[in-house]
Amino acid sequence: MKTQHWLVKQEPESYSWDDFVRDGRTQWEGVRNYQARNNLKSMQVGDRVLFYASGEPKSVIGLAEVTQAAFPDTTADEPGWVAVELKAGKPLAHPVSLAQIKATPALSGFLLVRHSRLSVIPMTREEFDLIVKMGS
Repeated sequence: MKTQHWLVKQEPESYSWDDFVRDGRTQWEGVRNYQARNNLKSMQVGDRVLFYASGEPKSVIGLAEVTQAAFPDTTADEPGWVAVELKAGKPLAHPVSLAQIKATPALSGFLLVRHSRLSVIPMTREEFDLIVKMGS
């Protein structure tokens, strides 16, 4: 199966990049939006992920990888919600801010720009590679 690319958003006060790096791996749970849940269900082991801090300074700050595909989310009060396991990768040398992403014409169609409230966002390889390049 072809590697897919994703962006996951997290409030730094809830679970920061530093927390993720310290833990090494985490269950990406607690998602309660149907579109985001469907995106979680589409994730496969080996997919590449960007970690986006949704509080200040609203920036992509690191790389991650899916290490376990969708499984039942034990934090849910009802069936059907899922989680995935992610492994922390490297931080970007320079965080890529939402303002930089919005100012980049090649990213004008990126869902983060068009549907900013979604917490799990599919990306094209080109979008993923461009943001990684912007952060290097």
